[in-house]
Amino acid sequence: MSRPTVLRVPPLSPQLHDAVGEQYDALDLPAEGRPAFLAEHGAEVVAIVCTNGGQVDAGVINALPNLRVIANHGVGYDNIDVPAALARGIAVSNTPGVLDDAVADTALALLLAVRRRVVVADLFVRAGEWQRGEFPLTTEVSRSRVGILGLGRIGRAIATRLEAFGCTVSYHSRHEVPGVPYAYAASAAELAASVDNLVAVVPGGASTAALVDREVLDALGPTGVLVNVARGSVVDQDALVAALVEGRLGGAGLDVFAAEPEVPAALADLDNVVLLPHVGSATHETRAAMRALTLDNLASWLDTGTLLTPIPEMSEMSERAGGA
Repeated sequence: MSRPTVLRVPPLSPQLHDAVGEQYDALDLPAEGRPAFLAEHGAEVVAIVCTNGGQVDAGVINALPNLRVIANHGVGYDNIDVPAALARGIAVSNTPGVLDDAVADTALALLLAVRRRVVVADLFVRAGEWQRGEFPLTTEVSRSRVGILGLGRIGRAIATRLEAFGCTVSYHSRHEVPGVPYAYAASAAELAASVDNLVAVVPGGASTAALVDREVLDALGPTGVLVNVARGSVVDQDALVAALVEGRLGGAGLDVFAAEPEVPAALADLDNVVLLPHVGSATHETRAAMRALTLDNLASWLDTGTLLTPIPEMSEMSERAGGA
């Protein structure tokens, strides 16, 4: 009996790439010559496995007439044209929950690194500057006011860590979250004006594009710090660079950028900015859990027609259909 054919959309980790090939008949979407490849093999494909870095646009989706499911390795899925998939009844899954702690740890690490100037202090010691004088004083994270943009699973994990530091936590989300002990702000700008540090952890996509704009950055102000562990699109990157260069923002800790892996040279020149190469969930433990959940979603759909972790839009569609 033949096995289902799964299209692997690069980039995939070697472990995920190999695991898909072990369990299914696998094809790799090429970087060049995609129209000819899809015309030849498109009818064979019943499933896609991808990551946040692999674009699954309407052109790819519509070239696969027998596609039934897209299993995304990542909690964010703005790399997928979800309306195009759902319009065809194609199921889409992601990997929420399993990466909450790793991303929350990264957010806190960035905030501490910027506030305590950890990277600059390390370079100070390595350059032998300590023998010539003391390192300048820094500012504390403990007991500071921290705003969280997006109080989902990861946002709440960040908030829990900040509580242990004695921080006052507030938040802004599309809707007020019931049952949490944190003050709610009606807008991103209102939140930024009330805090010392702002952490962005909202999903990417059109609804959050440039959510952190000049108004928000100016509200955070010349002593404020922005941390972004969400998506580069969430922040108006040009406005951020200008605010930092002009001294209208105190500092930034960034794990994501607008056009990865490209990073504005102006950011690399600033010592009040800490830059990471999109490694928020990049631990051995978390990536293994993400890989397992991706494969479990794929197997579950192909075996039973159900997903373990469908994207919220699928649940919303089911609710609307049930109420019709």
